[in-house]
Amino acid sequence: MVASFLVVPQWQGSGSSRAMRLVDGAEAIRGDLPSATTRVVAVPLESGDSQGTTVHRLSSIALVRDRVTQALAENEGPTILIGGDCGVELAGLDNVSERDVAVVWFDAHPDLNTPESSPSHAFTGMVLRTALGEGPAQLVPSTPLSPSRVVLVGARSVDAAEDEYIAQNAVRSVGVDGFGAEALIAAVEATGAASVYVHIDLDVLDPGEFTGIGYPEPFGLSAGDLVDALKALLARFPLAGAGITEFAPASVDAAVDDLPTILRIVGALAAASAEVAS
Repeated sequence: MVASFLVVPQWQGSGSSRAMRLVDGAEAIRGDLPSATTRVVAVPLESGDSQGTTVHRLSSIALVRDRVTQALAENEGPTILIGGDCGVELAGLDNVSERDVAVVWFDAHPDLNTPESSPSHAFTGMVLRTALGEGPAQLVPSTPLSPSRVVLVGARSVDAAEDEYIAQNAVRSVGVDGFGAEALIAAVEATGAASVYVHIDLDVLDPGEFTGIGYPEPFGLSAGDLVDALKALLARFPLAGAGITEFAPASVDAAVDDLPTILRIVGALAAASAEVAS
């Protein structure tokens, strides 16, 4: 069985003034995916409202979460989500939360803020914390993840509240310095999990090599190192699901420049997905 893809061009979770570029980014990736195994989840045109919370556009985010949840329930085998902002991952994480899964969070930002601690009030910076059981009540899953099953990779822009949560909960992390397949696999093995959910926010990559990023952070991973480590990880652990998010190309030409890197990542995930399903 080949990999299944859900394209979710959500922009409402972003705090960037260029959030609509995420729609263009999702569409650019979709154009290179196999049409027979790819579906697009409808995202509302309206921005949505906060529903009395401090989370911007919460109503639209909740609606998309419900639509992605339904689409995932209709798929067999691992599904690769294509965002959009990181908020699309909430349903993907919830889909595997009752399984023996480690969440490998490739991201320059750990996305561990709460509505109270978030400086931007954008949901993209809260999605992992929400999946762990602390977030807007409308979005907290019935079966939260355990922080002992999370591995942060490549995080290098961490807010004080996030740093405190990481320390208090002994969340495992693999930094850019010393990153490689051996360190990554060791961190996942330490969780005791039997499979992995892989989240890749493209800002984990170095902006000198990959430009289509809304929130670039210097000194990121190289694409080659990321793909090599990903292949090694997925040779060791079955893939439970995955997501690729935050592609925000400045133009059509810029999207073309970055797509080969994205397709290498997609290829590594899709190959693992096919092996799991076979």
